[in-house]
Amino acid sequence: MMPPAKRKSPAKISSRGPADVPARLPEGFQLMTGALSPADQKALLSKINDVILSAPLFQPRMPRTGQPFSVKMTNCGPLGWVSDKERGYRYQPTHLETGQPWPPIPEPLLDLWRTHTNCAGLPEACLINHYPAGAKMGSHRDQDEHEPRAPVLSVSLGDEAVFHVGGPKRSDAKVRVTLRSGDVCLLAGPSRFAYHGIDRILPGTSDLIPGGGRINLTLRRVTPFD
Repeated sequence: MMPPAKRKSPAKISSRGPADVPARLPEGFQLMTGALSPADQKALLSKINDVILSAPLFQPRMPRTGQPFSVKMTNCGPLGWVSDKERGYRYQPTHLETGQPWPPIPEPLLDLWRTHTNCAGLPEACLINHYPAGAKMGSHRDQDEHEPRAPVLSVSLGDEAVFHVGGPKRSDAKVRVTLRSGDVCLLAGPSRFAYHGIDRILPGTSDLIPGGGRINLTLRRVTPFD
């Protein structure tokens, strides 16, 4: 039996930007700290492990340069987000390496979407990113989707991470938030296309994942609502 996740303390929020432009959380961004109990985290991790058995983690590569990401990833749902040197960023219905359809999105994640998004339709993709110690995710916007009215919902499992979120321009001042296991983030409204990313992982801050590391689950709607 896996040991329970360590007890969480309130999220730490800090700002860093030009002195005359104070950073603030963008409108529509929500952080639900401790949205998942330790038992819920453990149950969800078990379902994600089942997904990974069916759709193994792979190392995506940057368009044009072919440089590997520092994270490994896979997907579940009708569509999955992938990236490689030849065709770049995109969604497709099959695993990048095995060619098999992605597994279904686990029901607990669909329940979180229903609870927190007030969205007209269900997500079509759940990107699963595995962050080992030393991994990060550069500042980016989620803009490969074709339904801008749908928010983006993400779930953190495992080690804590320093997350940044800014505005619609890469140069906008950014707020940094410590995400902990069981936290849920929502990018909705004006924050839907805000630049955001992961600065660093804080190793040893959770016992949830054997061997450490962080798993982030990002739920997105890809195609327009009917």
